Amino acid sequence: MKILISSYPFHPSIGGIETVTDLLAAEFVAQGHIVKVVTMTPSSAMDEFPYEVVRRPSPRQLLAAVRWCDVFLQNQISLQFAWPLLLVRRPLVIAQLHPLGDEARLSRLKQGFKRAIIGHCRHVVACSHAIALQLGKHGIEVIPNPYRDRVFRLQADRTRDYDLVFLGRLVSDKGLVILLRALSSLGMHGIAPSLLVLGDGPERSDLESQSRTLGLSGRVHFAGGKRLDEVVDFLNRARVMVIPSLVEEGFGIVALEGIACGCVIVASRAGGLPEAAGPCGVVFPKGDAEALAAALASLLRDDKAIAELRHQAGDHLLRHRPATVAGAYLEILARAVGPQGGTCARSQSH
Repeated sequence: MKILISSYPFHPSIGGIETVTDLLAAEFVAQGHIVKVVTMTPSSAMDEFPYEVVRRPSPRQLLAAVRWCDVFLQNQISLQFAWPLLLVRRPLVIAQLHPLGDEARLSRLKQGFKRAIIGHCRHVVACSHAIALQLGKHGIEVIPNPYRDRVFRLQADRTRDYDLVFLGRLVSDKGLVILLRALSSLGMHGIAPSLLVLGDGPERSDLESQSRTLGLSGRVHFAGGKRLDEVVDFLNRARVMVIPSLVEEGFGIVALEGIACGCVIVASRAGGLPEAAGPCGVVFPKGDAEALAAALASLLRDDKAIAELRHQAGDHLLRHRPATVAGAYLEILARAVGPQGGTCARSQSH
């Protein structure tokens, strides 16, 4: 098949959609298909992919790409990439990786158009049951996100000298402040775990200040942004990965990355995060620092519980290998291009 994938953000931008797009595209190629990716992320000097990347396509380029393909996979519905389907009949498969949230009035209008396209499209994939429920459409297929299994893995004989690790952008939505408050609460009960913070962002200085105010300076290490290989090294030095997100996450690939490196997960009950953690972690109510403190206290006092959660990692990660996830997508793409595959109702009318 000739597969066109749209991904509004893409490398060198960093995020879940970018990661999923790259992993799927590379695996589609490995399984014998021809792939093009269209994106609005500007050109990068490091474009070395086993597939063609068309950056910021002109209308003519985008129309030509849609004409070229056998099937069009949109990673997160984008009106900017969908319009050629009004002119060219091609099967469309939509992969919804993030929630469709309520925004400003103009944005709500766009959300309405997106919901209409999703509602009329025969082949819609959600990355979690939480996203499928939010979309409210019958017949959505759930395919969980993949992770970079060749990168994130256990390192033999690594000493786990950090109790906790946080990995993510230092912005309010990621909830690091909730974790800092939980650590302060634990300290008042005589539990003083160490925390490694991996990542950077506009709120780093504020979070460092809050850490000092809460009396955590000796226990919290802000390591900043790191190269991918360094992240893997650090994750292999931690016992528990905490994901205290304050927003409804579509999935949470970071949980898989932590699990693959031997961490167990403590995550907020937010969107698809519980599904990403699976049997390898525990969840707590979103935004509840005291509940997070209780969950951490219970785990950190019980090495057997940590070992039991870690023991579940192999089976859980198998479902998220890129080859496994890509195979599930290819089945849907093949159905879409088959005699009964169809496309969106609007395209069928032309």
